Amino acid sequence: MSKNELLQIVEDTVEMKELPAFKAGDTITVTYKIREGSKERLQKFQGVVLQRVGSGPSATFTVRKISGNIGVERIFPISSPFIEEITINKVGVVRRARIFYFRKLRGKKARIKEKRM
Repeated sequence: MSKNELLQIVEDTVEMKELPAFKAGDTITVTYKIREGSKERLQKFQGVVLQRVGSGPSATFTVRKISGNIGVERIFPISSPFIEEITINKVGVVRRARIFYFRKLRGKKARIKEKRM
């Protein structure tokens, strides 16, 4: 079995949801399910998209937020069944596809220009 055949099988079996188009620099809110024992609840994670990696069902994206003066990053798989919805709050203007320099910035320097509509 070749690599292309294996990728085709994975793409056919994994169910993809329709998600909005977002890129690095956008501020989004990801609502995802958390299982605690037999209970389920929804939790929101709002932050700036640092990067999108890959394509198809194996793609991932990284979101960064500041929580209690500490930077928190979370990597979400695009095809995760736990992602309930993704909402775009702001469309940012950045010149890079991966904005890792954003990790070093604090306060007013950590602002991203907002795209005018």
